[in-house]
Amino acid sequence: MHQIKRSDQATTNTDNVGQKKRNRDNLQVYNVATNLARSQVEASNRKTNGLERVRGRENQKRQYKQASGRVMAMLPDEIWQRILESGAETCRLDYRDLCCLSIASRRLNRLSLDPTLWAILLARDFPSPTSPPSKSLYKTMYERNKSRKIMQWRRKVLNAESQLAMCKNKLTDLESMMMVENGKLRATAQQITNLERTRSASVALNVWQPEVVRGRQKQMVEQCTVPIQSRLDSLKMEFQVCKQQIATYSKAYDKEKKRFIEHEEAVRSLKYQPLQGNQLVPEKNEVKIKRKKLKHRHCKF
Repeated sequence: MHQIKRSDQATTNTDNVGQKKRNRDNLQVYNVATNLARSQVEASNRKTNGLERVRGRENQKRQYKQASGRVMAMLPDEIWQRILESGAETCRLDYRDLCCLSIASRRLNRLSLDPTLWAILLARDFPSPTSPPSKSLYKTMYERNKSRKIMQWRRKVLNAESQLAMCKNKLTDLESMMMVENGKLRATAQQITNLERTRSASVALNVWQPEVVRGRQKQMVEQCTVPIQSRLDSLKMEFQVCKQQIATYSKAYDKEKKRFIEHEEAVRSLKYQPLQGNQLVPEKNEVKIKRKKLKHRHCKF
């Protein structure tokens, strides 16, 4: 009986130990899961807070722009006129800025056509003591600057195209030199193989062979009039030189190819003109049509 009781107590003790261990493991798993869930919730909260901050800043910027637009719209024409005149007098406003302002809104277009404002600009840019200058001078100056910029752009395009042509010529020269060296390399390799056969034939003459084979080998040895070993050494040296030359040519070819691609991209970027349909010089009819379409947006000279 005592033994049975002891065995029952031992089994109960082992069961209790196993239960405690399982409870401990379950508690650890629960703690890990709760920590993971808490971290996920905190990360989501941080994301939402960041998005809310960004949205709040955007709303503040939008409200500030709207408020500033309302304030600018509330200003009377006299203040706007004084602002433009002060800008023209202090050399902070030129005819380009005035033309840009004229296409911003109808009100600014009306204010930019004030003759006093243009008189200040003309007196500053074209001082003439005899007769007052006209606004057509700005048009001629604009056309002159435009033609000068077009000529500069054409010079850049021609320079880039010349660089591209030079790179192309260098690439063709390198390709031809590589072809020549490859031909030399193949010829040298063929001569080396022939000399190796001749040397093996001269060695095989010392061994008994059938008469047919022996006659062929003897003929090969007799045809070779130079020392085989010295000729082999010179051909191997020439083979190595050809390989080195081909390696240098290929390296130079890769560098020149990169330069060619860079110059090609430069030419393409210079010739890219989306407003003119990728044409170097637009046609006169197209220019007239575009001017008619944009006539109401530009300032009249």
